[in-house]
Amino acid sequence: MTVTSISPEDPEPSREEGIWLKLMRGSLSLPYAKVDRTSYLRNQLIPYFDDRTVMEAIATRPAQAGIRPEAIDKLADASIRHHTLAASGASFFAGIPGGFALAATIPTDLLQLQWNAIQLAQKLAYLYGWPDLLENGEVDEETELQITLLFGAMMGSAAAVRGLREVARRFSLEVIRRLPRQALTKTAYYPIAKQVGKWIGISVTKRGFAVGVAKAVPLVGGVVSAGLTLATIRPMGKKLKGHLRELRFAYPDDVADNKAVEG
Repeated sequence: MTVTSISPEDPEPSREEGIWLKLMRGSLSLPYAKVDRTSYLRNQLIPYFDDRTVMEAIATRPAQAGIRPEAIDKLADASIRHHTLAASGASFFAGIPGGFALAATIPTDLLQLQWNAIQLAQKLAYLYGWPDLLENGEVDEETELQITLLFGAMMGSAAAVRGLREVARRFSLEVIRRLPRQALTKTAYYPIAKQVGKWIGISVTKRGFAVGVAKAVPLVGGVVSAGLTLATIRPMGKKLKGHLRELRFAYPDDVADNKAVEG
């Protein structure tokens, strides 16, 4: 994974933002964490739509290819269910050990939860019309900022939602499939993403402590830990879905313009 270094004029990340960056980068370094937009959309759409529609959805976005919002919602719900079950199952097995194994399982459990959530965030973004988040298949600093906004919106950050709207506004000005890279400090959502990263770092630290307490009792701790994960990732996915489906990405150009979709 390649990451653009902080430029001299950029402030060093705060301790809280550093926690989030470490967790995000660790999650993205795991196998399959980075979702290939083309492959994902093709696999999701090919069972239900003809080749021409699938190709247009990949070249533009699903809504622009004429895929109805109800169909996109169903695919989004299926991805949310998949990652909810995957994260809860992994959380249970990570939660079984107690005693001296406790310290080793907390990072594993939290990391796998973040892995599922970050992968889900990318999938929902692509279904609802976002351009490719990766730079030549790899992660750069702008990718990190956009994933931070997506993840923050999942966790209920109002600032992250504002950032998503700004990204959507910026994309609406470009006639290309992916957002152009530019000096990050010159983008309107850069300071928002930095703020959201700090907020996420505080939030996941608190949640990590709660999961650790739940795991203190073997077996029972595994069940409680899985329950906490189940109660976390499903509403996170639903929340992000709700935000993404309101942005102009989720509509064909003529509808987005006529309805003045927010973003």
